[in-house]
Amino acid sequence: MIGTRRRRPSDALEAIEPPGNLELAFGVVSVTALVEILGALSGSEVWLLGLLVFLPGTASALCTVQQTRFVSAWTTVFVTLTVLLRGSDVGRSIDRALLVVLTLALAVTSVYACHRRIRREHEMLRLRSTAAAMQRHILHPLPLVTEDVLVNGVYEPVQEDRLVGGDIYEVVASPWGTRVLIGDVQGKGLAAVGAAFAVIGAFREAAHREATLTALVDAMDASVVRHNSYAEQNGDEERFVTALVVSVDAHTEAQVVNCGHIPPRLVHDGIVTTPPLESGVPLGLAELASEPTTVGWFEFPAGSTLLLTTDGLTETRAADGTFYPVDERLTEHLALSPTQLPQALYQDARAFAGSGSQHDDVAVLTVRRSPYG
Repeated sequence: MIGTRRRRPSDALEAIEPPGNLELAFGVVSVTALVEILGALSGSEVWLLGLLVFLPGTASALCTVQQTRFVSAWTTVFVTLTVLLRGSDVGRSIDRALLVVLTLALAVTSVYACHRRIRREHEMLRLRSTAAAMQRHILHPLPLVTEDVLVNGVYEPVQEDRLVGGDIYEVVASPWGTRVLIGDVQGKGLAAVGAAFAVIGAFREAAHREATLTALVDAMDASVVRHNSYAEQNGDEERFVTALVVSVDAHTEAQVVNCGHIPPRLVHDGIVTTPPLESGVPLGLAELASEPTTVGWFEFPAGSTLLLTTDGLTETRAADGTFYPVDERLTEHLALSPTQLPQALYQDARAFAGSGSQHDDVAVLTVRRSPYG
């Protein structure tokens, strides 16, 4: 079963994986031989040794500490022996001595720099491992299965060094059926992530307490208002959150409250439709609404699928400014299973936009009604 796609905590470190010992030895010997050949052809063997001082520095950026020590020792010994055995110009003895001292100093500095780099990498790995553990509690890994639905999806924060972005989702099996949340916090940055945490926490708690979706949404709206009051005290910007809350139980109809979010797509019997639902104001702005929160109903038969997404998918643009045609591409991918569909749409949207375009946080969920529902 295919789950949500997430970067492993060590992905950032794998890009600087050290070379193998044989590969390193071959590279060092090859560079040394090249310097020797150029020196023999130019008649300046001793002075071309200055090219070798780049070896320890390169090793410090790419290799382990032990490998850097080897490269540094090789370079220092080779330069010293060459200067002693081939440096026949007595008038330049001071220059040759400075070359040896410089090589030794760079070797020692390279080993120290490698130590620092490895320590920072280990610290980063520990931090990202901790962040990954926190993420599992903040955004539960998909797929999630309840008595009513199977929920699967893709979650991709726009910044690679952040495991959680401004897009949110959650699934709660409550006494009144399964409740699914998808949302998008206005803006970016740590303040947006803080608002996302506030909404997720309120949803998890209120989904088990409130019998109606309107009361659940009111609790989430209050959490955003409280978060904004704290943010204002700290000099941060206030945020609002678009959200879609879906409730599915044993009945054939689904309940939905749309708080300014992208409406769901319903896939049933090979046909894609958008249920006619009223859209209210985003969370955090309920006081500005002229009408109270309303609940929409639509048929959600057994075996059908809901597609929930954030604007990271719908507002994806090609190089010419054309928006990603979600309904058209969704129809083309109907042969895929609901567990495969989110990843397929995400990859298709990335290909549509091209590698040079800017991407937003993306969350794409499929909610599959249990066949026996």
